[in-house]
Amino acid sequence: MTFGRYLAAATVALFLCAASDSFAASSVQSPAPLTPTHASTATLTSAAAVYAHPDGEEPLRMVWSETMWTGRPSVLLITSSRRDADGELWLKVMLPVRPNGSSGWIRASHARIGDTDMRIEISLRARELRVRKAGHLVLASEIVVGKAETPTPRGLFAVYERADAPPGAVIGPFALHLTAFSNVLHSYDGGPGRVAIHGRAGMLLADPLGSAASHGCIRINNGMLRRLARLAPPGTPVVIAMGWPAQIRRS
Repeated sequence: MTFGRYLAAATVALFLCAASDSFAASSVQSPAPLTPTHASTATLTSAAAVYAHPDGEEPLRMVWSETMWTGRPSVLLITSSRRDADGELWLKVMLPVRPNGSSGWIRASHARIGDTDMRIEISLRARELRVRKAGHLVLASEIVVGKAETPTPRGLFAVYERADAPPGAVIGPFALHLTAFSNVLHSYDGGPGRVAIHGRAGMLLADPLGSAASHGCIRINNGMLRRLARLAPPGTPVVIAMGWPAQIRRS
C-alpha cells in the first residue's frame, strides 16, 4: 500500500471511529425527570469528574464509584439531565458532600442509569416518616427527630448507603446514611456529622417515638428500619420538611 492510500484509509478509520463514538453517546437513553412519584438514579461504574455545567470545563471535584463509609457501590439521585452539542448525555446528580443540596454534572458514560418509584417523606412537625411507592402510602411510622439545638436539616436528599452496626449498638442493627449533614455538628462520633435514619436500642429507648431528642438523625424502631431498608435502597429520594408535601394532604 502506498503512503497516500495508507493515509486515506487511516482517515476513513478515524472518521468511522468518531462517528461510532458519537452514535454511542447519543444513543444512551435520557433518564426520566424527577417527580414526586418517580426518580432516576446513577450507579457509578467508575470515578467521575464533577462539573458546574455540562460542558466538560473546569471540574469541581471527583465523585467515586464506592461509598465513603462502607465501600459499597455509589448510587446517586439524578435531578436533571442534558445533552451537549455532540449529543453526549450528562447527568446532574445529588452529591453526598457538604453543603446540603450540593449537586453537579457528570458524564453518563460513568454510570448505569436506573429508576425507582419509592420515596421517603419526613415531617418534622408531625414527627413521622412515610414511604410511598408511585405515590401510594406503603409504610408509616412515628420517629424521633433532632432537638432544638441540633435540628434535623430540611430539604431534598437521598439514601446514600447502608452501614451495619456492631451487635448491641444503640443505633440498632444498621443506619441508612443520607446525603444530608447536620447544619450544627461538623464532626460527631467519629464521622463528619452525616444525618442517618437508624434504629433504637439501649439508652435511646428512653426517648419516646414522637419526640425531638436526637443530634439530627431520624430514629425509628428496629423492625420498621428493616422494612424501610427493603423498600428504599440507595438513591431513593428523601424529602424532609416541617410539614407534609401537598400531594400527601390530598391523598
